Amino acid sequence: MNTIPDKSVLEKMHIETQLKAVTQFLSCRTPDAWITTAILPENLEIILVDHLICELKAAQTASLLLRKYVLDDASGQHLLEHLAPYENYIYRQEGSLESLKALPSFTKSNLMARNNLAETMFTSPHKQVVTQVDNVDKLAKQLINDMVLLIKEELHHFIQVFDIMHERKITYQNLSAGRYAKRMMQGVRTHEPMTLVDKLICGAFIEARSCERFASLAPYVDDELSRFYLSLLRSESRHFKDYLSLAASLMGETQTNELGEYLTDSIDDRIQFFRQIEQEAILSEDSVLRFHSGVPVSYI
Repeated sequence: MNTIPDKSVLEKMHIETQLKAVTQFLSCRTPDAWITTAILPENLEIILVDHLICELKAAQTASLLLRKYVLDDASGQHLLEHLAPYENYIYRQEGSLESLKALPSFTKSNLMARNNLAETMFTSPHKQVVTQVDNVDKLAKQLINDMVLLIKEELHHFIQVFDIMHERKITYQNLSAGRYAKRMMQGVRTHEPMTLVDKLICGAFIEARSCERFASLAPYVDDELSRFYLSLLRSESRHFKDYLSLAASLMGETQTNELGEYLTDSIDDRIQFFRQIEQEAILSEDSVLRFHSGVPVSYI
């Protein structure tokens, strides 16, 4: 006689199906000790607050890539102005959920109406990185399309997390930054275009780990929070793939000199390099609990 799996088993099977690409990309899953610690009521509040901060940081990262590599000054300023109210709340506790909800939606058409890429491509050493590929327009448009969508979605997620915190009467508190992103970025090379390639790969790992953490928490939190975390899997998984696709495009189309410079390391080599750093950050002990932190020190 066949046994019908209970709801939790079916849910976990569904999650694993959605996570397949993510788990193949990452070298390890979230340790049970982190999950056990994170779902404690007093700690889940910290996780939600840090999640709120992470959504802003993700939007800021994408914004920086756009401003540094493809946007002109006017468009870059417009992007900064759009992020400012969210930053003012996180860093200065200025504004409110209602004021952030009332902000106009960020769109690519609004941004691109201001941008004159052709006039700025050769005026900045960083923007010249994009001009080194065979199809400048294609890569620039890919970067703009992917990062604008990411910013829009991350800011929407910011509001969703803020809403959940508000409903649960969780007060925002300043949190010190975890070590995760810093450890990843320490491996970034300092010469272009490899700096950009490495930043894109780091972005892929951060988004992939975020996706995996949402899935890891979902079976153990209340229904409302579980549904919310599961709703984020598709976008977070796409974000990691977008970052990887951009890195591959840059590596695959970068022009080289007669010595073959810029092709000494393949993207696979760099993925493996950062995979090791990421694994060490996740599996080693950590003195603070954050959304991307390692094993809580009390469990070592």
